[in-house]
Amino acid sequence: MMNLRSVITLSVLFLITVCTSHAQQSEHAVLENGTMWTFDNPPVEYFSETYDFSPDGEWFDDVRMSALRFANHCSASFISAEGLVMTNFHCGIDAVQEVTREGEDLRRDGFYAATAADERRVPDLFVEQLVGIEDVTEEVIGAMASAEDASAAMELRAKAIAEIETRMSEAPVRCQVVTFYNGARFSAYLYKRYDDVRLVFSSELGFAFFGGIYDFWAYPRYSFDCDLFRVYENGEPMKPEHYFHWSEKGAAPGEAIFVVGNPGRTGRLVTADILEFERDHRVPFVVDLLTDAMEEMKEQIRSNPESAGEKFDQYFGIVNSQEAYAGRLIGLRDNELIERRRAFDERSREAVRSDPDLEKKYGTLWDDIRALTTKQKALAPDLYALRTSGLGNSAYIVRASAIVTWIEQTALPEEQRSKSYRGEAAELQRRQLLRPLESDPVTDERGFTQQLQRMQNILGANDPLMQQALQGSDPATAAKRMLSETKLTDTEAIKSLLDNGDLEACADPFIRLARVMNTRGAKAATANAPLAAELEHKRQMLGSALYAIYGNAIPPDATFTLRISDGIVDGYEYNGTVAPSYTTFYGMYDRYHSFDDDPGRSWDAMMNGNAWELPPRWKNPPASFDLSTPINFVSTCDIIGGNSGSPVINKNKEIIGLAFDGNIESLPGEFIFAPDKANRTISVHSQGIIESLRHIYNATRIVEEIERSR
Repeated sequence: MMNLRSVITLSVLFLITVCTSHAQQSEHAVLENGTMWTFDNPPVEYFSETYDFSPDGEWFDDVRMSALRFANHCSASFISAEGLVMTNFHCGIDAVQEVTREGEDLRRDGFYAATAADERRVPDLFVEQLVGIEDVTEEVIGAMASAEDASAAMELRAKAIAEIETRMSEAPVRCQVVTFYNGARFSAYLYKRYDDVRLVFSSELGFAFFGGIYDFWAYPRYSFDCDLFRVYENGEPMKPEHYFHWSEKGAAPGEAIFVVGNPGRTGRLVTADILEFERDHRVPFVVDLLTDAMEEMKEQIRSNPESAGEKFDQYFGIVNSQEAYAGRLIGLRDNELIERRRAFDERSREAVRSDPDLEKKYGTLWDDIRALTTKQKALAPDLYALRTSGLGNSAYIVRASAIVTWIEQTALPEEQRSKSYRGEAAELQRRQLLRPLESDPVTDERGFTQQLQRMQNILGANDPLMQQALQGSDPATAAKRMLSETKLTDTEAIKSLLDNGDLEACADPFIRLARVMNTRGAKAATANAPLAAELEHKRQMLGSALYAIYGNAIPPDATFTLRISDGIVDGYEYNGTVAPSYTTFYGMYDRYHSFDDDPGRSWDAMMNGNAWELPPRWKNPPASFDLSTPINFVSTCDIIGGNSGSPVINKNKEIIGLAFDGNIESLPGEFIFAPDKANRTISVHSQGIIESLRHIYNATRIVEEIERSR
């Protein structure tokens, strides 16, 4: 097993390896596939050509070791010689709740530890530092060589990865084998975990989320989405060897900058045919599902404002997801972006055709993928419309489906049943089915109406199942009728049905509907399973093909592992006007005063009030506070979910900002990167952070600590 000394002295390779015969294609490849570069193969040649900047291995090692992974969902960084860690408010929001004491509301009011003794340890919170990288591709690929089919290969791959992770993990270092290019490359990432993490500072909800849901994915923006923590070792503040220093002025427009963080997931190494399936089927369904859930929760909060606090996390998650998917759908419906991907497909196919070895291995790959997605398109309506569990399903549909399944399963001989319907497990399920159905008439009717409407949108009003459910009426009328006729709230009626098992004689409208939904849904799922498995195999082959063509000239899809993305500070044109590179506190106060007398227009369920209401301490800033200070800025760096909390640095490895969001135009970045179509990263400006800490929060000791580390 590797010891700590051997892993932390590994030096990152920093020369691009690219197929020279296709080097001329790299410009197009970067455009479509983005700039989420790995530290395994950082693009020094590209940086040199683009920015006249050629960092060496020591530069990349220092940047890598200064960056952090924040728990299992965000990014962060060391920003002082005393273990100070910076991330976003929305990344640390759960940690803030964990250390909130009785009588406090730190999420609403913020927190500042005036002394070291006031810093609060967060239970179970950890950060991880990437201390080493090792290429294990040959070992993993070699382990798969004896496989007779794709399924066996996957089993051997999983076994090899588990063995590597066990062998290379030695406390305090943990190994994670990361898969790149859909399985063409594998790296062992070695992390050192720090689990004594204490809260130092947190902004108020009203300032961190200034603008509420209206400003999610929006720019110009005025948000102080910033939290500070500190790592301790042996009860004392950690003294990291590697940390980012603080820039004195931030970055100028047009200056090269870099986002260093852990992007969660992208799906860029796909074909246009896969994107068309997403555009026409999966993503519209998810958008409708989340939109209905969002509107339902909004109504619940509006009618019961006291519930806003307890519903905050759920509502925030739904709204964030809904807007992300809606923005993604806008991009998928942009024909120009789809045609860019199709052109990339054709360039890649041409490269395969020009190489006999690649042609033999991958020649039919794109046609195979198209054939699979064509078959999936035929199954998609039943797959999505006939779900009987999960978000968006009426409690009545869920219960009816479970009753039908229980009766059908228990009618089989014991040995033919699914495990969850054998012996005591079957009896446990029965008892659950006899529990009273939690019901709110208004919510139930509204929710079931939405479900019927989604089903009609997908299947069409002439579908036999929809004709059975609607009986010539509209979804709202049908929902009201079915809820008035059902016996699912009658425990005795359900007990009788479970006892006699006579589904044919049951006239309950939900039971009758569930029988058809179960049958058709199961048939579609059964037909889709082998298609999905084969498509996943083809996607793995696609990753291998693209790596064979382009090498490291295109970065792999995001994997919630450390990446470095380059860009420049740059505004953009939108809606007939221009978005500035920077926003200032002057603009923030303009928004606050503009909506001060318009509570109806600015009401936000997530904020439970005016979305542009400022926290009390911000309403009358001191005369020393400079309103012309930049608060947010935009850049052409390439980020996705998981990058939240990423440090934004300049060539000198100095903090010039804190990434926290993308604009609405960035959301197609899940599948294609298009900075020319205004894809932008939004960050908190380094000067705005210092100005706020010094003059509004009086966080003098923190400001001095940051400045000492310059």
